Amino acid sequence: MKHGKKYSESVKTYDTEATFELNEALGLVKSLSKAKFDETVDLSVKVNLKKSQSVRDTVILPNQFRGEKKILVFCKPEKEKEAQEAGAVYVGADELIEKVRAGWTDFDVAVATPDMMKDVGKLGMVLGRKGLMPNPKTGTVTFDLKGALAELQKGRTEFRADKTGVVHLAVGKVSMDAAKVAENVQTVVEEIKRKRPADAKGEFIRTVSVASTMGPGVWVNIKDEG
Repeated sequence: MKHGKKYSESVKTYDTEATFELNEALGLVKSLSKAKFDETVDLSVKVNLKKSQSVRDTVILPNQFRGEKKILVFCKPEKEKEAQEAGAVYVGADELIEKVRAGWTDFDVAVATPDMMKDVGKLGMVLGRKGLMPNPKTGTVTFDLKGALAELQKGRTEFRADKTGVVHLAVGKVSMDAAKVAENVQTVVEEIKRKRPADAKGEFIRTVSVASTMGPGVWVNIKDEG
């Protein structure tokens, strides 16, 4: 992969093979951030999984860094008022499904009541590709719209290991206090540890790294007690 001049200059300023304590690593990420915008701090955690195993759940970060989420709710008319009062920006059934089927995805999270999933499930080509498909495992398929939307507004976000066994998640902004970003990192890592498959053997968390949107990765020393 070809990187820009600023990236190439940044990797010359520190030992890219070294592993740093979390606070030191985040300080380095801040110093390596050269973009003109407030870059996001991304966390990558490599876990030891067999092909049959997976890691997937949701987490509420203690320190939020994003604005209010635009939540869409697929539901029948009798649940519309609850969804609207809970803060949903878009609420509906068939008309909303057709709009999304046509390619519209101007929302951050999609929630559906269980009785809508037969039709919502057909939107896989649109919602699945963008990671927006409602899923019972992440609390986005439920009749408790008030409870689900309250948690989503608090910042509940999904994490999952990709095909290579890496969990990627945004954990803050470069402009944030490093201690708050560190707390978010530690929260995510602890949640990943809790999702360790019962039959997983050996070291579960292989590597942890942090990086800004445009910057190089920095290895973090986080011990796997499992």
